[in-house]
Amino acid sequence: MEYKDIEQLVNYYHRKVNSVSLKFKRYLYEKINWDARLIGIKGARGVGKTTMLLQRIQENFANINDAFYVSLDDLWFENHNIEELVEFLYTHGVKTLFLDEVHKYRNWPKLLKNLYDNYPELGIVYTGSAMLAIDNSKTDLSRRQTLYTLHGMSLREYLQYEDVCDFQSLTLNEILENHVSVAMRITKDLKILKHFDEYLAKGYYPFYKEAGPDYHTRLREVVKVVVEGDVPAVENVSFETIDKLKKLLMTIAPNVPLEPNIKRLAEVMETTRDHCLKMLSILERAGMLYLLQEKPKDYKHLVNPQKIYLDNANLMYALSQDVSVGNMRETFFANQLRMAGTLTMPKTGDFLVDGKYLFEVGGRKKSYEQIKDIPDSFLAVDDIETGYGARIPLWLFGFLY
Repeated sequence: MEYKDIEQLVNYYHRKVNSVSLKFKRYLYEKINWDARLIGIKGARGVGKTTMLLQRIQENFANINDAFYVSLDDLWFENHNIEELVEFLYTHGVKTLFLDEVHKYRNWPKLLKNLYDNYPELGIVYTGSAMLAIDNSKTDLSRRQTLYTLHGMSLREYLQYEDVCDFQSLTLNEILENHVSVAMRITKDLKILKHFDEYLAKGYYPFYKEAGPDYHTRLREVVKVVVEGDVPAVENVSFETIDKLKKLLMTIAPNVPLEPNIKRLAEVMETTRDHCLKMLSILERAGMLYLLQEKPKDYKHLVNPQKIYLDNANLMYALSQDVSVGNMRETFFANQLRMAGTLTMPKTGDFLVDGKYLFEVGGRKKSYEQIKDIPDSFLAVDDIETGYGARIPLWLFGFLY
């Protein structure tokens, strides 16, 4: 291999790095141990994984030729070999390799293991689909890599991205114990409810700024790419299953949160109960759905979910013609609280966090009557700037990361 063989990739790499801004960085950026030899970053399509790689290069490599970025879904790989590319780069001084969309490469775990073992002085950072799972029986990456998951933007990050304000993230305990003083500090010079409504419609995926008024159309295209491209790159699924995944998602979208009858849903999909559960699991791991269950999730043993939500409120606007305010509130709460603990379906109330904290979600007139005698129970209330006692503003849970 000669330089002329990779010149196209080099030009693309330089343009990508030169165009990225360091003004806003996702919450995960500072948490990554960038000194680790093998770093994996997985997450749903559109949450900003590529931008984070390019920011790292721009900020930390005075000599851009010490690093190299390439996406493994580039057409260049139709007639070129990744192993030959890495050998050329390594022997020409590249010290850190940034591999994007690694799930697009067949047998990617073996590729990463071989690169790790054969180039002991090479740092490797890769990104991939939220669905990536390591099969230790075939390739033991677990002891070699440090793996991170990047979620979509929180309300706190959205406010920072919009240059509205810049506050530190909060722990769940800080919110539960000090929500009145924290909310008063945040809302002192900020009309939070206006920005909260905007975030619910457009603020979860950073590309909303670039997309502008076409954001929801673009988001529908992202969903299509995930189901038609990312899912079959990770899961062994047929074309028939891909079509059924799209049908299942669009059946659920207008009806969330759905308390499913899996037998009936399987009949509508013209499939078996087990296959229906598998498809629901695939859509959840792909970042399209959230399945609320009575017990903590165990993806090795699929069980009936008690409720099905879309993953985030932005997807509700993109995939449904009629967005219910009540459903959107629950969707936002479930999406943000997953960062703070394990969510399960309680016998009373809407959500149980870590088997301890019970939450009811609703509007400003929501009554505490249903859960008043239950210890560690709270209301997450929409349409209020500040709360009192066990009544906590819903928007404040958007500051968990």
